Amino acid sequence: MADSRVTQLAPLEEAQVAFRQKYPAFATTHVLDELRATDYARLDAQKQVYLDYTGGGLYAERQLREAMELLSQNVFGNPHSTSPASHAMTVLVEQTRRAVLDYFNASPDEYVVIFTPNATGALRLVGEAYPFAEGGQYLLTFDNHNSVNGIREFAQAKGARVNYVPVEPPDLRVNELQLFSRLAQGRPDQHNLFAFPAQSNFSGVQHPLDWIAQAQAQGWDVLVDCAAFTPSNRLDLAKWHPDFVPLSFYKIFGYPTGVGCLLARKSTLRKLRRPWFAGGTIVMASIMAADTTGLGFYLAPGEAGFEDGTVNYLLLPAVKIGLRYIESIGIDLIHERVRCLTGWVLDKLLALRHSNAASLVRVYGPINTERRGGTISFNFYDPSGTVLDGYASQEEANQCGLSVRSGCFCNPGVGEVAFGLVRENVAAIFRNKERMTYEQFLEVVDDQRQGALRVSIGLATNFSDVYRFIQFALTFIDRQASSASEETLEMPVDDETLQMQKTIHGSTTLPGPLGKKRFVVRVCACGYQDNHLDTRFCPHCGRPLPTIAGSTSPAKAETADATMLYQKPASE
Repeated sequence: MADSRVTQLAPLEEAQVAFRQKYPAFATTHVLDELRATDYARLDAQKQVYLDYTGGGLYAERQLREAMELLSQNVFGNPHSTSPASHAMTVLVEQTRRAVLDYFNASPDEYVVIFTPNATGALRLVGEAYPFAEGGQYLLTFDNHNSVNGIREFAQAKGARVNYVPVEPPDLRVNELQLFSRLAQGRPDQHNLFAFPAQSNFSGVQHPLDWIAQAQAQGWDVLVDCAAFTPSNRLDLAKWHPDFVPLSFYKIFGYPTGVGCLLARKSTLRKLRRPWFAGGTIVMASIMAADTTGLGFYLAPGEAGFEDGTVNYLLLPAVKIGLRYIESIGIDLIHERVRCLTGWVLDKLLALRHSNAASLVRVYGPINTERRGGTISFNFYDPSGTVLDGYASQEEANQCGLSVRSGCFCNPGVGEVAFGLVRENVAAIFRNKERMTYEQFLEVVDDQRQGALRVSIGLATNFSDVYRFIQFALTFIDRQASSASEETLEMPVDDETLQMQKTIHGSTTLPGPLGKKRFVVRVCACGYQDNHLDTRFCPHCGRPLPTIAGSTSPAKAETADATMLYQKPASE
């Protein structure tokens, strides 16, 4: 039986009073409670707790109404023309472009806004066009998103060196001495690019934006991934002057998806050399000239030269609407709301103990609100210190109406450090990467879990949301981690299902008693079905697959020609 002193949570009203006493600044954010009851009423109506704001923001109902009203009352056409419909759209596109500059306090004399499908699209523009060359460098911190990591392929292909600056546990912050040493190694006569996230989407760490000017002073161009930072923090481009800032607008205000941008300094944008041209990016192009000389196009100046094809023009006005909505609330107010609720969640998670006083939760990143955002990654551990299956925990959260996230969140570097993976073991996996499968990767790392749970707090989060999450966390106290064999259910398969499985998967069989053959399919909790019996882990979600040895009794095998082995759901 668990110790009641650590497993009980005060009633909601009492807990909220204590919370407000510890975080008095929360009272200044009461307007967000009012908006929760109007613009986000669907959350409570559907009994949903949404804690995945790093994955995507939630839209306000008024945003949709205003956007739909704009579309329904006007006629808009492709802006690449001078017709009345096109002109009306061109005006709105340029108004949105200016609204983005205004929101981030960016001077139009210094920055341009290039519209892209998302932050990843913005990063690809930089990666494919940056003038990497031998003697130059691409420097990254370990905790970059994969879309930033992927730029290294462009750098390496052009002969530039790629170097990473590690993060250090337990806070998963960068060792600044190592960083400054690396920056000092850049050659001023070469093109060097330094990339880091303003806020890690894994650990919530917020890195010093002072690094921007420090790196630029040593001849580096600086890319700051602000996708996880801007939803609840002020980015003032009159104070900080990064060369490239990739953004996804749905992260900030939920709608629209499919629209992002690259904020680029004009002086640095001139260095980029696009590897191709497309419709909308050129002033003119000629086939005859290209057929004769090999040269036959002039790229459009500024942002137009980087916006391939037609921008998502019917959705762009919704960006201006979303930015105006955030401004009406105040980003500093949102920041304070997130800070207070994040602090309370961290306090409660870290206080949870099993009966033997062992910690229930391990947080990957800072354990207080100093220089961190509202993103909290963690795992539950059993009383013996064995990590509980994060994917199963995610499923239990789903059943409780909790929207959280599990996995590595497209951020492998910080995950490798957080989970204590050995550098040489991981490197060995990729020495023959063309032949490495996900199952083989899981075999190599064996029982080291390759993921975590993540909750993230945002604009519409209220105290009741985080209270319900901690109630959910309490259910893991004194729970034991189970092996795959202990979680296996066995069910006989009828002839029709057997034929279907043989058609889909082949006809793998195992010998049964009395010389009979039985067809075996292993079914993962995620729904993946396997009958090859040659892998230990599910290639889709990474769970250990049900084991075969000892799974079928002789009595059942005598009456069944086929068996399906199911991974038992965590709630059973």
